[in-house]
Amino acid sequence: MSVLDLVPADVSGYRLGQPQRAGVLTVVPVFGPAYPGIVPPRTGLKLGRVVTYGSVELTNPAPAGVAIVPLHVGYIQDSAQNHALCRSAFIAAGQTLRFDDACCVQESQGGYLAGRDQWFFVLPVELRGEALALRGTNRYSKLWDDISRFNGRHGLPRRGHLEQVLTRRRAGLTQYQSRLELLDGQLGAVFFLGDRLVGVEIAPDPAYFAEVWMALVCFAYGPAAWFAADEPEADPGPFAVDSLAGLRGALAERRQAVAGEVRDWLSAAAWQLGEPVEEERYLDLRLSTVLGDRAGGQIVTEGRRLVYASLFALAA
Repeated sequence: MSVLDLVPADVSGYRLGQPQRAGVLTVVPVFGPAYPGIVPPRTGLKLGRVVTYGSVELTNPAPAGVAIVPLHVGYIQDSAQNHALCRSAFIAAGQTLRFDDACCVQESQGGYLAGRDQWFFVLPVELRGEALALRGTNRYSKLWDDISRFNGRHGLPRRGHLEQVLTRRRAGLTQYQSRLELLDGQLGAVFFLGDRLVGVEIAPDPAYFAEVWMALVCFAYGPAAWFAADEPEADPGPFAVDSLAGLRGALAERRQAVAGEVRDWLSAAAWQLGEPVEEERYLDLRLSTVLGDRAGGQIVTEGRRLVYASLFALAA
């Protein structure tokens, strides 16, 4: 069974590529059929305004196409406290949607960022289970205690300030974007921390995935890998070769060894996800929440066909 078969939808036509590794973070690219007509999240989805703490508006300014809001997307912005969303949603072309169940991820007003630093992220995987459970709860401070514990686990001041990681560690976290290559035609990825499956992210098409790639690899899964990097890793050592042909052969052997190791991890992945629970509809598209003992998230389907998936380990 492929790890993609864990997704509760029709994943026929999808395939996995060659694993890539950066420290303890291993990423397996996903390729598959593109679904047309979905607006990508960076160029086609705009933060309209923060209405008040815990309430934000997003706009789809495109003349055509529906936006699928990335699950747990958040915005670092000027002159307003930083917020993240607890759920995905559909936004039709030219429409604005208000999220009254957003969570403030900056406990006090200190720490506003300059306008040049505006960007979006996806919540670190260690916080995503809590955020998903709090969807529909209108309380702007609802994630502060979890953020405080998250910071404390990593030796940072116990405050509900997510920017302690996302901005102060940003230079280090963004290295994952260059150390792990986004491939032509790639529309998803499977994420491992060590040998543990922690995320399955699949976009409607490669353009959508390219725009959410940095938010995922650097900020959703990068922090856990970054902090784990303080732990000693096995050093494979230099290649014992004396020619270019020997180096190429050694590289091929190492790639095969890594691929075999990851195949074992994929086979051992033991997520048990329940039946999707529909949350929202847009024409023939269905947005559903899926939960299990070890993992959860949201998916978008058309009939049984998979369109979008953001699934993650509930305790990273």
